Amino acid sequence: MTHAIRIHQPGGPEALSWDSIEVGDPGPGQVRLRQTACGLNYIDIYMRDGLYPIAEYPAVLGMEAAGVVEAIGEGVTEVAVGDRAAYAMVPGGYAETRLIDSHRLIKLPDNIDDKTAATMMLKGLTAHYLLFRTYEVKAGDTILVYAAAGGVGLMLCQWGKHLGATVIGCVGSKEKAELARANGCDHVIFYRDEDIAERVKEITNGEGVAVVYDAIGQQTFEASLNCLKPFGTMVTYGNITGKVEPFDVSKLAPLGSLYVTRPTLGTHVATRELLVEGAERLIDVVQKGIVTNQVNQEYALKDTAQAHRDIEARKTTGSTVLIP
Repeated sequence: MTHAIRIHQPGGPEALSWDSIEVGDPGPGQVRLRQTACGLNYIDIYMRDGLYPIAEYPAVLGMEAAGVVEAIGEGVTEVAVGDRAAYAMVPGGYAETRLIDSHRLIKLPDNIDDKTAATMMLKGLTAHYLLFRTYEVKAGDTILVYAAAGGVGLMLCQWGKHLGATVIGCVGSKEKAELARANGCDHVIFYRDEDIAERVKEITNGEGVAVVYDAIGQQTFEASLNCLKPFGTMVTYGNITGKVEPFDVSKLAPLGSLYVTRPTLGTHVATRELLVEGAERLIDVVQKGIVTNQVNQEYALKDTAQAHRDIEARKTTGSTVLIP
């Protein structure tokens, strides 16, 4: 018998339940993972409140974690018993122990600890696909990063700066501005008090940015379009303020023949090859200290409801870890 955080129907943080569950032996291609740390991400909120539908209840939430392989099923070659491993974008992460397909696991090097690993995979792989696949950031580009003091935002600032970009970050407080600046952000915009598009034009001498990485959604979509230079790319990859409403694509022409995309990490880790490519690049920059995953909040797994309240209230910075 083990424990997990489950929901029995969509709802607020109060819908999260600390339940006893049974975890059996791994089948072919499976691993039983004893989890030592679990990550918290905004996608967990979307799944909890029903924005992202779940096929069957009760459901274990959570999309990333790290742990130790306890047992392996027939045909497993990616890991062995005793290996430390981590994963992202596999539902069922809020658990003490779980079964998982072995091809979704990435074996961890000794110099990356469990808390870092458990909280860097989803955010780091997201930063990877945004910077290298959705829009390939080049030296000399100017990029705009929303939620620049958040988990993905800090990684985008660090990694984007390393790639030679000028980084503009949107933040909500002076404390978050200091954190963003300390992690590669060249300019900050206080989105509550300043006109975002106007400030971007000031910073870029009227040119605009090459790409906007917008995790906010509905509230900032129009402003983001107005921040772009001709042929710029608008990347809306999150819905903190709700989904972007349908819009008239003809608006993109007079704004400069813009590109708009709504990517998801799921596509970018859909094959073993894509997952390994991103994970290897991420692990490399983390080991070299180019990208640091800052775990700024820690909760017991059974207290996940409070962690959800805090992230929704925008009280958190960097990454948050849940400890089984």
